[in-house]
Amino acid sequence: MARFLSAAAWVACGLAVAPAPLFAQAPNAAPAATVNGQPVTEVAVQRGLKRVPPEEHAKARPEILNYLVDNVLIDQFLVAQKIAVEPKEVEARVAEIKAEVKKHGQDYAKMLADLMLTEDELRVQIAADVRWEKYATAQGTEAALQDLFAKHPEMFDGTMVRARHILLTPAGDAAGVARAKAQLKQVKQQLETQVAAEVAKLPDNADPLARDQARLQRLQDLFGEQAQKLSACPSKKEGGDLNWFPRAGSMVEPFAEAAFALKPGQMSEPVQTPFGYHLILVTGRKPGAATKFEDVKDEVREIFCQRLRESLVAQLRPKAQIVITPAK
Repeated sequence: MARFLSAAAWVACGLAVAPAPLFAQAPNAAPAATVNGQPVTEVAVQRGLKRVPPEEHAKARPEILNYLVDNVLIDQFLVAQKIAVEPKEVEARVAEIKAEVKKHGQDYAKMLADLMLTEDELRVQIAADVRWEKYATAQGTEAALQDLFAKHPEMFDGTMVRARHILLTPAGDAAGVARAKAQLKQVKQQLETQVAAEVAKLPDNADPLARDQARLQRLQDLFGEQAQKLSACPSKKEGGDLNWFPRAGSMVEPFAEAAFALKPGQMSEPVQTPFGYHLILVTGRKPGAATKFEDVKDEVREIFCQRLRESLVAQLRPKAQIVITPAK
């Protein structure tokens, strides 16, 4: 990415939320949510849903709304930091969008109409983008990027992991969370006990590599059976198999971090993500190749900014007053 979220990229994703209550609605229409008293309008949610097949709207709506809430939280934080945005910076981005739209043979006014957006609203959105870019640039110093690269080489060298998982989605109360974690721990213990008993039946003179392969295969089979029975993830149809994925950019950070800390044939403890609680079994690992910082610097910067955003949201959400309006 040339920018952390360019104005053109914002238009493409269509998911940003105004840092002020801008979008026109019926006088008595309730916002989709409020964040410290600031509304996230229903039209902003509908803008995101336009890119999703109708049959997926119910599933996608909470994810889109959470994204919009996070955007408001971040921009409220940046405004409080008094990060200034000059009008000429915004106008330059507007000109960039107009040029890009024209380049693709599209009409600028029609594009705004399709996005249910006025040009004034677009300018407010761009100002939020510029605030974030300035903040992220200040945080993403050369030293900070070098540090991320040095501490997490597997994020940039092409290392891949293959894993299965079982996802439980308990209610938010403490009792439900405790039950989910206890259930996953019990599944892990049962699988380890059952597989150990079966491997113990192999001949004493069995080749160690063959023994390890037999253990992994049996563990995958039994884990897959449990995933089909228990998991709330669509991957349950494949026994929880998620196929190969890289360290960054594919899975949410807590999941990726836990998976990459395991060796093939190892299972995690229950791992919490925004989706629920996971039991992870790593089934394979493809090592990457040696990489120089200069060759992947743009990728390092992009991942740094992703992690910076996640860190900010994690700090801001617990302190925020977030009210979600039930969908009708």
